[in-house]
Amino acid sequence: MSTAPTKKDENIVWHQHAIDKAFRATLKNQKPAVLWFTGLSGAGKSTVAGALENRLAQLGYHTYLLDGDNVRHGLCSDLGFSAQDRRENIRRIGELAKLMADAGLIVLTAFISPHRAERQMVRELLPEGEFLEVFVNTTLEVCEQRDPKGLYKKARAGEIANFTGIDSEYEVPLQPEIDLPAGEQGIDALVELCVSELSQRGIIAPVSN
Repeated sequence: MSTAPTKKDENIVWHQHAIDKAFRATLKNQKPAVLWFTGLSGAGKSTVAGALENRLAQLGYHTYLLDGDNVRHGLCSDLGFSAQDRRENIRRIGELAKLMADAGLIVLTAFISPHRAERQMVRELLPEGEFLEVFVNTTLEVCEQRDPKGLYKKARAGEIANFTGIDSEYEVPLQPEIDLPAGEQGIDALVELCVSELSQRGIIAPVSN
């Protein structure tokens, strides 16, 4: 497929509006950020991201949580699970997260996103310091024991092909901004680790215990 710009591409120019990201973020008393939760199926990505969103809401911050399964009901409902489709799924979510960050939001995403190159692709969409890779660090053994959707059982039985962690590789983050020991600590502790990191980075104000 050619990547040369089409005539339509050449005629599309980004329109800079008077109300910008900095203004929107100031209204919300926060800095925009994208927290990209990655990890194996069953690691606890959606659970931790949801609990963190609840905590941030209690603190008065403005967020939006993009969940892997949910976006496939609409935005990405036309995509399958081939390597090409999975990459396109991540690309679309990255672009959506970028727009939400432009709205001044703290965006939380929960996707396996198994390949470093795809996560790097999203990182490069955002300004320096605005993308935080959050590794929900849970071993395959623990994930398989949990198996909340029964997917590992199906994968082991050969009913699901190219399942991450079984017959498709998961590339562990090399230097995540936040490394959550999700197989060892409870949800509350993991959430507070995230809150502490967000506070240290100035995305939210310091939180008193």
